Amino acid sequence: MLINKLSLTFTHFSCLCLLFLNISCIGSYRDAETLYLNGHYERAIKEFNKVLFISGTDIKALHLRARSYEELGQYREALADYRKILALQPTYAQAFAGIGKIAWEQEDLKTAEKNLLLAAMHDPKDYDILLLLSRSLIKNGRYKSAVEFLEEASRINPKEAKPHFYKGIAMAYSGDGLGTIVSFNKYLEIEPDNLTAHYNRGFALMKLGYKEWAVEDFDRVLEEDPKHYEALARRALCLLEKNPRQACFDLETAAMNGNPLAKSNLRRCASIR
Repeated sequence: MLINKLSLTFTHFSCLCLLFLNISCIGSYRDAETLYLNGHYERAIKEFNKVLFISGTDIKALHLRARSYEELGQYREALADYRKILALQPTYAQAFAGIGKIAWEQEDLKTAEKNLLLAAMHDPKDYDILLLLSRSLIKNGRYKSAVEFLEEASRINPKEAKPHFYKGIAMAYSGDGLGTIVSFNKYLEIEPDNLTAHYNRGFALMKLGYKEWAVEDFDRVLEEDPKHYEALARRALCLLEKNPRQACFDLETAAMNGNPLAKSNLRRCASIR
């Protein structure tokens, strides 16, 4: 009888221990999500580990744990979670997007494009996916496709400036000077202080022969960054006929600071001295 009582007590104790262990392992998805949203990625991972200990197929938990790993630069762990998600749900666009973003960071642009295309196929209305896909297409020289996806991104979020910026870049690479100018015009309507956009629009205007307008953009760049010697050299080339002395002074300044464009055009100043 005593043995039976002892056995029963031990069984109860074991059950209580197991219950305590299970309770300590149960995580809160809401707490983990809050930690993630507040940028506490290491703590979020620990909490998601508890959630996934109980429910290893929780796709939302896997996704945010992968994002937490990604933010910490732990790409191998993030990729493992993204691939597990796709094994559970092969049409989960954000998993493809996550793999694409990691490939982008690692400069594996072909893999980035492939996975971002799959992400866009499964979620064609996700603005961020379309934007990053377009950038990867530009890097891979697929300018026409990039423009098409950027136009779709603009339709989804018409107040955003970035699609116009990257559309201008794509059109510049494809040789569409007028399209480049139009795109940067739209971008600068929203973000008027972006010097890169001013420089690129000035370059396109210069190529099309609109030198006075190009000079305005180069002036804007040089007001903010007097050591932008590429802008200085291009402004000088626009001014060679109208103000040759100033143009040659600018070319000499840019050449002395190592600008190759200025160096290659200094000979044009020989007859002006």
